[in-house]
Amino acid sequence: MIAVIQRVKQASVTIDNELYSRIDKGILVLLGVEKEDTEEQAKFLADKIVNLRIFEDDAGKMNLSLADVNGEMLVVSQFTLAGDCKKGKRPGFDNAARPELAIPLYEKFIEFVKKQGIPVKTGQFGAMMDVGLINDGPVTFILRK
Repeated sequence: MIAVIQRVKQASVTIDNELYSRIDKGILVLLGVEKEDTEEQAKFLADKIVNLRIFEDDAGKMNLSLADVNGEMLVVSQFTLAGDCKKGKRPGFDNAARPELAIPLYEKFIEFVKKQGIPVKTGQFGAMMDVGLINDGPVTFILRK
């Protein structure tokens, strides 16, 4: 499971030119599910992201978590994160999970975040989405479990 997380002042998903979801201060998560991923990995990543201290305290140090700042999370499925670009000029997606595995794990990840009291908005799995954001910092991390 791969997550690209970005600390944002605002993020949104638009589908077919209509606003689908939007958050203010929080974290945008681009989530990629791979073939061998498990529910345990989804739980680990959800906990890690919610509690990762990437927000600034009063001294300007990254010392506060999403939970500490009462932030929101926008989770967007991103199967291309599982793409392999090592050979040739075209990415291979053999390692990306099929929808029958990816959708339940994506939903479990969201459930695990919500259980920690974080407001969660989402994209639409499998849809063509326009993702907009105002990156705060910019602060971006790649997590893999």
